Amino acid sequence: MAIKDEIKKALVELRKNKERKFEQSVDLIINLQKYELKKNQLNLFVAMPHPIGKKKIAGFIDSKNDLIDTIPKSAFLKYKDAKEVKKLADKYEFFIADAKLMPAVASTFGRVLGPTGKMPSPQMGILMNPDEKSLKDLIEKINRSIKIRNKEPSVKVKIATEKMNDEDIIENYLAIYNAVLKGLAKGIENVKNLEIKFTMTKPIKIQVR
Repeated sequence: MAIKDEIKKALVELRKNKERKFEQSVDLIINLQKYELKKNQLNLFVAMPHPIGKKKIAGFIDSKNDLIDTIPKSAFLKYKDAKEVKKLADKYEFFIADAKLMPAVASTFGRVLGPTGKMPSPQMGILMNPDEKSLKDLIEKINRSIKIRNKEPSVKVKIATEKMNDEDIIENYLAIYNAVLKGLAKGIENVKNLEIKFTMTKPIKIQVR
């Protein structure tokens, strides 16, 4: 059976579970094998065909903007206390920055945002010119993308919500799975199996061989 058909079958089973009072997320789990985490840690941004929703984004940008919350350089002094930076990291899912401010961002916020994987990066988050169009384009790109950074020999990411239709969930699933495959040193040889689950359900295995 093709992976697409297996995911479809798994979604039918997952939807038979007890309904919850909140909208559950759909989670993809890729369990790895023959995989050396220290040598091959994944650090990817993957664009999904179907966005899940808007991310909470903050920008290290001097000019105020209605599109996102901004933190100007004049406010950096407040964040010399690591506890304040930790609060900021907990409040926002994603940070972007004006390239001109990056040295100050790195020295003020790097010690906390770095280990959490939330530092603005050239891949997705540093703007050479933070005008409105560039900002809009970047926000749209972020909302369509998911960051994959594994700290164990498996990948666990939210790929959809249960209210999305099955075809959209499957397309998001396959987009992320294929991107991870490309990022693995041995490709499919590094994949033990796949799983899919809702927030409150047990995972269902998806065979890849």
